[in-house]
Amino acid sequence: MKISITGRHVDITNALNSYIKTKFQKLKKYSENIINIHTILTVEKERMKAEATLKTKNGNLFAANEENNMYAAIDEIVEKLDRQLKKEKEKITNYRRIDE
Repeated sequence: MKISITGRHVDITNALNSYIKTKFQKLKKYSENIINIHTILTVEKERMKAEATLKTKNGNLFAANEENNMYAAIDEIVEKLDRQLKKEKEKITNYRRIDE
């Protein structure tokens, strides 16, 4: 799983980089089919915005969030992607059960 991070009007520090990578490693338990994750961090005046596009063999998933704190925005997009991956996995599991 490849994780790329882009900063718009924000410097990506080593602490922020490692925080993002450890958070996204959590998603690996739901799908081994994750090819890459592209994360964009943006600062606009007082608002911190985090966006992530997760590419899998089955398609793309997207999450975005705005907060006053960048770490809170990152936590929220990881939770959103986590829910989307769970939902996708349940769909595949239920579809296979119907076929059997």
